[in-house]
Amino acid sequence: MNDPGRLGPSGRAKFVSFEGIDGCGKSTLMERLADWLRGASIACVRVREPGGTAIGEKVRRILLDPASSEMVGRAEVLLYSASRAQLIEEVIGPALEKGAWVLADRFIDATFAYQGFGRGFDLEHLQMIQHWATGGLVPDKTILLDCGVDLATSRLCARDGSTRDRIEREDREFHSRVREGYLALARKDPARFLVLDASMDLEAVVEDFYNRFWLAQTGK
Repeated sequence: MNDPGRLGPSGRAKFVSFEGIDGCGKSTLMERLADWLRGASIACVRVREPGGTAIGEKVRRILLDPASSEMVGRAEVLLYSASRAQLIEEVIGPALEKGAWVLADRFIDATFAYQGFGRGFDLEHLQMIQHWATGGLVPDKTILLDCGVDLATSRLCARDGSTRDRIEREDREFHSRVREGYLALARKDPARFLVLDASMDLEAVVEDFYNRFWLAQTGK
């Protein structure tokens, strides 16, 4: 793989979100992109959802705690949205204004996939809530790591010392609906989404991401 080098004219601050079902490998790809940006002397900020702020992390604990099993779907939507609003105000907005890239582990598409397709909530209603919560902010690019539910589940089970959170514990049918939801979102907005085959070996996924995304940023 070539050295990332300097970014070309397209190297302005960008907001890049990473999406996919739990166990697809988002964190690894985010780490690689952060490394490439640092190598190109480009400032970047990494955030995760829910969380990323003091308030957001408290919301995260409530949302992902298996003990929160009595939570109703509408409350789930609003809590995710509240954490997102706080994250934009405290971190994402200021970072973009300073010219830094923002790399987000999930953003609005997670709500459409998990609460829309997964839970069955009306997408138009969710869109209205997200537009209000985010002030209309949408990622410049969304990287969707797609793999089968069984493979993703096996990866989750292989994590050392980790326990599955409330969302990860949902049944196979739920996660299948979420996956299909993500793919439907990508088909609807192909200019923003970059879909990667996350069923491949990790280094093959990284290489594909490098060739299809990073080289376009460097102008090579």
